[in-house]
Amino acid sequence: MSPKKSRKQPAQKQAFTRPSGRNYDELRPILIKPDYLDFAEGSAFIEMGRTRVVATATIEEKVPPFLKGTGTGWITAEYSMLPRSTEKRTPRERAQSSGRTQEIQRLIGRALRATTDLTIIGERTIIIDCDVIQADGGTRTASVNAGCVALALCFKKMLDEGQLETFPLRHLVAAVSVGVVEGQKLLDLDYLEDSQAEVDMNVIQTDDGRLVEIQATAEKKTFSRQELNQMLKLAEKGIKEILAVQKSVLKKIHPVFIAY
Repeated sequence: MSPKKSRKQPAQKQAFTRPSGRNYDELRPILIKPDYLDFAEGSAFIEMGRTRVVATATIEEKVPPFLKGTGTGWITAEYSMLPRSTEKRTPRERAQSSGRTQEIQRLIGRALRATTDLTIIGERTIIIDCDVIQADGGTRTASVNAGCVALALCFKKMLDEGQLETFPLRHLVAAVSVGVVEGQKLLDLDYLEDSQAEVDMNVIQTDDGRLVEIQATAEKKTFSRQELNQMLKLAEKGIKEILAVQKSVLKKIHPVFIAY
């Protein structure tokens, strides 16, 4: 009898290797510089990997018409990308903001309003301007992270100058992206990873663990409830690390931030 031929075992699929060499659950290096600009009421520069954003806070002594006479304030945001923040020049948005820009502006504003007691600031509007100097993925999440620090510094200035009696920011808030690339769940995607992601998700969460917003989209493949929970757990890990950086930066500036 001829010997049996051995069946060839199917090759094992290799796990996705991140171009940066990071672990699947590892954030890009984070740097936050508070009071980055001289003239704004509050400002912060953030660097998350190669993504860099400057956020500023401006106080206006007025509110939208629907809040006049209520004694309640408002927080809104504007977002823009410098033309050469990307590999190819991005044209400036002059006449009207794109749908993407409007979506991001609303996201930043919602995140910061959700963690602020707007009745404390009176009938004032705080405008958070987020300008992307360099984009390598995660510009909206970086804008939330820098915007929160800029807003906190703005409130500190108002408190120091006697414009406020108590501190309006109830919690710090942070955001991070999560995605699935070649079946591997990844934390804090850079542009190369994001451009080939099968699932793309952004998560915003407060320092007491409460969710502000979840944006999850099946780009190429659908995902299960179990996979959603796994991605949320991965996002929570990253957000806790970002919050730790925010707290470390703010606690060096003023005792009012020690409570966070």
